[in-house]
Amino acid sequence: MTASSQRLSGNLTTFKIVTMVVAAAAPMGAVIGIIPIAMAIGTGATTPLVFVVAAALLLCFAVGYAAMSRRMSASGGFYTYIAKGLGRSTAMAAAVIAITAYLSLTLLILAGVGNFGNTVAAVLTGHDVPWWAFSAVALALVAVMGVREINIAGNVLAVMLGVEILAILVLDIAIVAQKGLDAFPLAAMNPTDLFTAGSFGLGIMFAFTTFLGFESAAIYAEESKDPHRTIPRATYSAVVLIATFYAVTTWIMVGGIGVDNVQETAEAKLSGLSFWLSAEYASDLLTKVMYVTVFTSLFAAMLALHNASSRYIFSIGREGALLPTWFGVAHSKFDTPARASIAVTILTSAVTVVFAVLGADPYLTMLTIMTGLGTLGIVLLQALAAGAIMVYFWRTSRSSTGVLVGSAIGLVAFVTVSILILKNFQTLAGSDSAWINVLPWCLLLAAALGGLRGVWLKSHKPDAYARIGTFGDQTAPAHEELPSTPLQK
Repeated sequence: MTASSQRLSGNLTTFKIVTMVVAAAAPMGAVIGIIPIAMAIGTGATTPLVFVVAAALLLCFAVGYAAMSRRMSASGGFYTYIAKGLGRSTAMAAAVIAITAYLSLTLLILAGVGNFGNTVAAVLTGHDVPWWAFSAVALALVAVMGVREINIAGNVLAVMLGVEILAILVLDIAIVAQKGLDAFPLAAMNPTDLFTAGSFGLGIMFAFTTFLGFESAAIYAEESKDPHRTIPRATYSAVVLIATFYAVTTWIMVGGIGVDNVQETAEAKLSGLSFWLSAEYASDLLTKVMYVTVFTSLFAAMLALHNASSRYIFSIGREGALLPTWFGVAHSKFDTPARASIAVTILTSAVTVVFAVLGADPYLTMLTIMTGLGTLGIVLLQALAAGAIMVYFWRTSRSSTGVLVGSAIGLVAFVTVSILILKNFQTLAGSDSAWINVLPWCLLLAAALGGLRGVWLKSHKPDAYARIGTFGDQTAPAHEELPSTPLQK
């Protein structure tokens, strides 16, 4: 196996990486599915301000994240960072979390594609098409694009993302045209109401959920033109764009509903809230377009998350510590993680078939299960990455005060949100089933087993252990052990 076959290549620009990162966040899907419930049981009329708070915390973390990406340019993303900061055994635990989380998010979106595809077909044609038919078509299309060169997927995502954002902007403009400045009520941005309007804990938890995917910029490092410049720019741009879009749109939604009626209306309408606003302030045509763009938004997110899952499996596989090296071989023509992509397609297809054969409801079962598991996994991964960045820069560059402070703020935020998710897993997953609510502990157990795998490798297969987190290291040779820290001993 040659070294070149174990690395990806490409010429992705900042714009295309931002497109894939923002697409993974599924803006239309968040506006339809997450923001209404955040208003209903979270922070009510102050939900727009919660997005500002979440963005500020993520930008603090992004300072360290960007600094780390300037030193390492591997598609392992957080996995690589954690290996360099917290040690190889911890990286093995992170690898389990990353693979589980991204596969869960891919399945979550796949269920959404099927569910909303069925809804769109019923609205536009009056026919009841099985949800799994839409999921199957989406799987086939994503399977093809997952193997082809990444620029093709980037172009598709750019078009789909543009359409869904345009649809929401039209709704925003329609509300502002009728409400004027009343579409921007000052009460929605009043910090004194942030902890009195409802549950700030639930509100910030849902806000972080809408940013899921922002951290995926680093996994495209090997496929970008200039990773040390492109990845930091893409990260900052993605956070600012997502935050601005959600904060402004939510602010206008609050104005359209009325500050005093937000929680009551959101609780009554839930996922139908945006469609109700469209009917009230715009037109039936826009409402129908929004139904379609929910479907395309979810498909775009599925493609982006499929790519993210593939690159994590590829990066972990090529080191041969947790997965077979077969997964870590790039396509000979397209320089894509083709084998890992095929594996993701097979796994997601198998799970979908099981749910379809059992006659399960895609929204009430598959989607809810994967939402809680995927969200918890990503936030835990972010917490580990924040800790790793702190340790790495404390060890190698103690003058990096901004990086250390920003990462510390991010660490506190992610740990807090992780605790909130564990405490409110039933709410996030939308189910009180004991089988579903035991999943967080299953994830933590699997992560612990991954860590023990690292400990075992260190004693029994030191060569395999030494390869963990070695790709993309710009500060030391791949074979050289970095100075140990108390966390690594």
